[in-house]
Amino acid sequence: MKRVTKKLSAVSLPLLCPSWVFVAIALRALPHRESRERGDVPGWVMITLMSAILVAGLLAIATPALGDLFNQAMSKVGK
Repeated sequence: MKRVTKKLSAVSLPLLCPSWVFVAIALRALPHRESRERGDVPGWVMITLMSAILVAGLLAIATPALGDLFNQAMSKVGK
């Protein structure tokens, strides 16, 4: 049993070391919490609301035309 444990650790150590090195380098590359920007939250809210209003407006305009198109297609299939 001891030989199996030694073999596993000897095999897994070279496989796990590169991942730990990558994690350490990636963590060092991140800025400290104090220097991170939080982002422009009001800007994203405005873009989201404007997009929703644009979609609602297009949907209000296109709904009758899409309904007529659907009804025409169904009447052709029913013949």
